[in-house]
Amino acid sequence: MLKSQTPAPDTETRLPSNLFYLSSLRRPLVDRAEGIYIWTQDGRRFIDGSSGPMVANIGHSNRNVLDAMKQQMDRATFAYRLHFENEPAEDLARELAAKLPEGMDRIFFVSGGSEATESCIKLARQWAVATGQPSRWKVITRFPSYHGGTLGSLSVTGDDALAETFAPMMQVMPTVPAPAAWRDRDNFSMEQRGIRYADMVEEKILAEGPESVLAFIMEPVGGAATAALVAPDSYYPRIREICDRYGILLIHDEVMSGAGRTGKFLGGDHFDCKPDIVALSKGLGSGYAPLGALAAPLRLVQPLLASGGFQHGHTYAGNPLACAAGLAVLGEMDRLGLVANAADMGDLLMAELKGLAKRFPFIADVRGKGLLLGAEMVADLETLRPIAPAKKATQRLLDLAYERGLIIYGRKVKGGVDGDNFMVAPPMIVTKEQVGEIVAIIGDSLQVLAGELDLPVEG
Repeated sequence: MLKSQTPAPDTETRLPSNLFYLSSLRRPLVDRAEGIYIWTQDGRRFIDGSSGPMVANIGHSNRNVLDAMKQQMDRATFAYRLHFENEPAEDLARELAAKLPEGMDRIFFVSGGSEATESCIKLARQWAVATGQPSRWKVITRFPSYHGGTLGSLSVTGDDALAETFAPMMQVMPTVPAPAAWRDRDNFSMEQRGIRYADMVEEKILAEGPESVLAFIMEPVGGAATAALVAPDSYYPRIREICDRYGILLIHDEVMSGAGRTGKFLGGDHFDCKPDIVALSKGLGSGYAPLGALAAPLRLVQPLLASGGFQHGHTYAGNPLACAAGLAVLGEMDRLGLVANAADMGDLLMAELKGLAKRFPFIADVRGKGLLLGAEMVADLETLRPIAPAKKATQRLLDLAYERGLIIYGRKVKGGVDGDNFMVAPPMIVTKEQVGEIVAIIGDSLQVLAGELDLPVEG
């Protein structure tokens, strides 16, 4: 048999066999992962400084989680929820409910964040219909924000770059500005600004017609769309007050901020603002299995049950193997004290990033909670003029860090089309020494970036 004379494509140009990679530049093949590190088949080691997309909360290859999954694999890997209940799902529901705000004890498991937020929206709508409020269907969301990639979750995502192509295919929902109060140049205090941003929600409710508004969805601590944006403290209780005034459900998207990442089990636990419905994913399964959850109180679920049940579901909802992984993940969080470690290491990392902001004054803001932190970069610190999009500052910084063995995260923060940032969110097992290594690589990368783009450096 004749052998082909066509040379094998190199890693830079060969087409991927699975869809889709984010760019034509191929990334190396992963070999193994352990703790906060990932090794590739060509022998390189990377620090997972973003936990993937803020997923691997307890770190990679935790032996207790792997053993729990193996034990479940030896029993059953799949049991359809309409045919059977399964013990891992029941146990995980109880353990999860015990960590959530009081009364948030009705749990519906899904396979990811988009499924979780869409489940929340569908639960809210069915509750409204079941309670004689069929005119309520609008879900107010913030711009920018990110709540998922399915058409339902994308309809409440404030991101032009992601949503524009699909706009004719979905019902786009009303938006209010995300509470980026640090950008405002006025004579108001941060407390006053927080109230003002919350009052924008009330203004939108009145403009849309209160009888048509079903819910308001928000990330208590922002994700990639806003680089870990945190509103002024006054914002949160005012939002709760407004939702109560108009009978509107408050949905907290905790897909990224939940499961201990912010130094409390939920990002919303930092604030006086109890939600009606919560979406969880990412850190709940910590990358060991696709897993997410909707959590709600019985007062919202009971009307649905009385009217025929929740008209919603996915094939892998409540999957026993995924739930066994999630149960083991929660167990490891408790055993290792990871929520407390996220708070402690988050304080240290925040201080170090603020130190970098003094050294590199094009970093205009450092924000976040626990180990969900972000920093925004601008061309001019006084005017907050953004870096020219053509310079691709965010992607260049991510590439510089990657070349040095560190993975960090970034996305445009003005609707996905403008504004540069980076996010640092290592696994919750990170140590003081590892924080130091992460910050050193970021510092080196920022130094190169500043030279390439003619950005200011102190000292």
